Amino acid sequence: MDQLQAMRIYLRVAEMGSFTQAATQLSLPKASVSTAIQQLENSLGARLLHRTTRQVRMTPDGQMYYQRCKDLLDEVEELQALFASTPARLSGRLRVDLPIAIARHTVLPNLPDFLQQHPQLEIELSSTDRLVDLLSEGFDCVLRVGQLRDSNLIARHLGWQRQINCASPGYLAAHGTPHGLDDLAGHRLIHYQSVLGGRRSGFEYQDSSGSLRQYSMPGALTVNNSDAYHAACLAGMGIIQVPQVGVASQLATGQLVEILPDWQAPPMPVSLLYANRRQLPQRCRVFMQWLSELLQPSLHGSSGDAAVRVEADPL
Repeated sequence: MDQLQAMRIYLRVAEMGSFTQAATQLSLPKASVSTAIQQLENSLGARLLHRTTRQVRMTPDGQMYYQRCKDLLDEVEELQALFASTPARLSGRLRVDLPIAIARHTVLPNLPDFLQQHPQLEIELSSTDRLVDLLSEGFDCVLRVGQLRDSNLIARHLGWQRQINCASPGYLAAHGTPHGLDDLAGHRLIHYQSVLGGRRSGFEYQDSSGSLRQYSMPGALTVNNSDAYHAACLAGMGIIQVPQVGVASQLATGQLVEILPDWQAPPMPVSLLYANRRQLPQRCRVFMQWLSELLQPSLHGSSGDAAVRVEADPL
């Protein structure tokens, strides 16, 4: 039995948690499946599976081998598709990471249509405000909102998200509506930090020359994710500064009110990041193009690929 076939058998056993069920799905004798796994373990010099009378589960080495096998087999399928007479349907696993607000309000409502077009594609969607490590955590691409930091990744700039200042009607009824920076003296800011414990930033705005300025403001609450940030504002705990698209529905229903339109924070860049690979998988290219087109109505500015040094501070 060749190595690739043994790897396919291992993936099915690991996914099914059963030699018998894997053999049935693969239309192979159970003995052949068991022999293939034993030979694979012997060739690697590592135990991949824990076997008991009740269950089969992966060892730590088996989990690592599983992910690498899955990626390798996906690449083999794409390589074969390059020389096929007719275009192959997208298949395999795609692992992506998105900011919480974009995943919830924009991507997930439209994802069923994308998967209907590509039914053999499997997507692992991470939705977090944490800065994931694209390479070590095995992501194909990540979407970032914010300035990019140092890294050896490729960034495709998609556009800019306009930021606004807003508060709840209840908060404004209790503290008054500010009309200028001088009015902020009696107000509170809800602070956002991706990692708690750092120095809190103040109220950010652009001056007449376009330079970033900060106005120091007190606040009783600091949060580290966008869901809590929005919820705290809705609860009347202070003023927040957010991308307009993330609070559009609350503004439309009157749950939140835009304030200080002349003192907005700078627009935030939106970028797609991916590893510097010479041959980016076709499934990743197609997904990134779909995501770019999906986000364009909510962004300002043009998009394009550029080699930059990255990582972003998300919100």
